[in-house]
Amino acid sequence: MPALREALRDLPDAVFADVLESEDAYLFVLDLPGVTAESIDATVEGGRLRIEGQRTKDTPGEFRFVREDRSVFLDVELPLPPDTTGQGAEGTVENGVLELRLPKATAAPKTTIPIDED
Repeated sequence: MPALREALRDLPDAVFADVLESEDAYLFVLDLPGVTAESIDATVEGGRLRIEGQRTKDTPGEFRFVREDRSVFLDVELPLPPDTTGQGAEGTVENGVLELRLPKATAAPKTTIPIDED
């Protein structure tokens, strides 16, 4: 998972992420303040996890920005560990914390192949 570790280090400064592993899945946890389930998309393609999010900024009418450092858009792409495909993945977001559970690919169960004589 060196590529994943490297990608996590390259995330924007405002994005904090953890990756956890169990016997059967990986759990990606990202802090994305202001993002809702309606404003975020997560996809898996070609061995990569892509997360796109957007949040709105409400500015009271009598105020204007003097400095604006909080990004409105998020576009992150992370390499997946080789033992996951994204099949059966699940995601939730609550209070700006996105959790993506990606099951590990499991080997096919043992199958006996019948052999017939000609």
